[in-house]
This record gives sequence, structure tokens and C-alpha cells, in this order.
Amino acid sequence: MPKSYNSKQLLKGRYSEPGHIYMLTTVTDQRRPVFSDFHLGRLVVNQLRQAHDEGIVNSLAWVVMPDHCHWLVELRTKSLGELMCRIKSRSSVAVNLATQSTNRLWQKGYHDRALRREDDLKAAARYLIQNPIRAQLTSRIGDYPLWDACWI
Repeated sequence: MPKSYNSKQLLKGRYSEPGHIYMLTTVTDQRRPVFSDFHLGRLVVNQLRQAHDEGIVNSLAWVVMPDHCHWLVELRTKSLGELMCRIKSRSSVAVNLATQSTNRLWQKGYHDRALRREDDLKAAARYLIQNPIRAQLTSRIGDYPLWDACWI
């Protein structure tokens, strides 16, 4: 299956609405482990926090893994597409400036999953932030530097 088909498939049925909660995932280009470098991972974190601080989203939880990022958000003022375009664009610029590079940072597209009102948000957040443990990057989430949750 060609890559363009996959990214188009991700758009099918995509609907975003302010006030709804979404689990978002985006992956680095060619799954390069760019964010194994803590300082580069913090550049992505800065963009997640900026979107929260500007009222675009209510950021509930996130984790930046070496080659991808998971983010649990309540959407506020923009569509999912606008939000992810902004995050990916601004983090790409920041990482490329820091590394003096012009490399593509992110794969095209992203994955989103809308959570229902009855879904347990804390359980979703716990699942999300336990990614570094499941990936055997750490044995305790407190030892992994690139995550946060609003309940902590």
C-alpha cells in the first residue's frame, strides 16, 4: 500500500469539535529516534505547552518518545488539522534550527482517536504515559523526562 494512501486513509471520517477530547499520535519521518536527545524532545514539549497556554487546547497528558509523540487534549479553538499542522510545523522549525538541519522531522498525517464522555480519562492518560515503560526505556515513569499529565 503506498504511503499516500495511508495518509489519505487517516483523513477518512475525521471530525474535530471544540470541547471534545482526543488522543493524538504523530511519528517522526522514517521513525528516526530524534527525541532520544532530551533537548530536542523539549522543543516539542515547548510547542505542546504553548498550544495549551494560548488556549488552543486543554492539554491533559503527553509523552514524547524517541520516534513519536502521544498527546491527550481537549480541543478548544482550532480543528485537529490546524492544531497538528501548527505543532508539527513549529517543532520542525525549532528542531532544525537546533540541529542546523533542513531534514523533514515528521511523517505526513497523524492518528487521532476521539474519546467518549464515558471513557475514563485518567486511565487513558495512564496508558499514554506508560509508553516509556512498555518500550523498556525506563522502569519508572518518574525517571523518564518527557511526559506530563494534568493530574500529577
